[in-house]
Amino acid sequence: MGGDRGFGDSSGGVGGGAAVSGPLEGVRIIELAGIGPGPFCAMMLADMGAEVIRVDRASAVRGGDPDAPPADVLNRGRPSIGVDLKQPAGVEVVLRLIDGADALIEGFRPGVTDRLGLGPEVCLERNPALIYGRMTGWGQTGPWADRAGHDINYIALSGTLSMIGRRGGPPQPPINLVGDFGGGGMLLAFGVLAGIINARTSGRGQVIDAAMVDGAATLASMMYSLRAMGLWSGGRGENMLDTGAHFYDVYETADGKWVAIGAIEPQFYAELLERLEIDPALLPPQHDRAAWAEAKDVIAARVATRTRDEWDRVFEGSDACYAPVLSADEAARHPHNLERQTFVEIADVVQPAPAPRFSATPASTPTPPVHPGANTDAVLQAAGWTVEEIADLRESGAVA
Repeated sequence: MGGDRGFGDSSGGVGGGAAVSGPLEGVRIIELAGIGPGPFCAMMLADMGAEVIRVDRASAVRGGDPDAPPADVLNRGRPSIGVDLKQPAGVEVVLRLIDGADALIEGFRPGVTDRLGLGPEVCLERNPALIYGRMTGWGQTGPWADRAGHDINYIALSGTLSMIGRRGGPPQPPINLVGDFGGGGMLLAFGVLAGIINARTSGRGQVIDAAMVDGAATLASMMYSLRAMGLWSGGRGENMLDTGAHFYDVYETADGKWVAIGAIEPQFYAELLERLEIDPALLPPQHDRAAWAEAKDVIAARVATRTRDEWDRVFEGSDACYAPVLSADEAARHPHNLERQTFVEIADVVQPAPAPRFSATPASTPTPPVHPGANTDAVLQAAGWTVEEIADLRESGAVA
């Protein structure tokens, strides 16, 4: 795509790095470094075999031992170049990389890349088939577009945060999974790939406006459906999936640990009661909402009589929709996760493995994160810059 300057031979990895494989092998992405959802999107794309070049600020380049990589998992699997985007020569470096790219992703406030000289109009003029992915909290338009914010604010405005929490309590932020990552980075990755597919058939690039407030709302689509059907009340902790139901909640065990129960279907609910040794006649009908709190007390009292490990043995091989609530360390050691290799250890950091899995084009194990600017020379040489050109850029401070 674009002009005659690519990233080099993709079979050897971007900028001379380790070879990568996966369903996105041959897709080329420029990432303007940011925080949270932008790097997560880039990580997902790189995990699946895309060649992603991370453009870090030149001021962030401070060296660093390559044998002691940073621990930031979100930056794994891709090289970094240090560029001063306030210098015209630095901007030109990025534009020349864009010539051979399928997409660019950025996570600045609206208008920032335009002022830098890297806005959509300039980039699409250089590469008409480019997909320009923009990640913001509020979106590129709207009265709140220029406001600062974080995950908690975006999911609040989407209506999603109001649905999360226990009865009588305040809304409970689900860390930053819903806005930053599910409704942000993953939404941008989906949009970028959809755009690339379209560009490869139409030859036309376009701008992807991925807003976390939009993504958080999209993630709550089922709850909006249930509200329209009269199956979701306005109160938190009063519904089947928000801890209102006794058969969909977490319970404390005798050793102060927790188990999760989600026995919604009648056959699974029946097995739950059987494994708990609770006589169904002692409980009201499963979907009698008025009696859910009473039923919850019965189950809580029963679960509290044994340790979590004891309940694990009781529910071994069961269809009662039971699982222990594991810590991060425990999750990495659980037999199921071990067999599926759900977690991998890279440079002494245990982290989630690339997902999902592909039968014909499996993803390779990601390379560890690199220090900002660690691959500047290698990337630029692979993309066609001469040693003399790179030396001039370095001397001027355009790259680091």
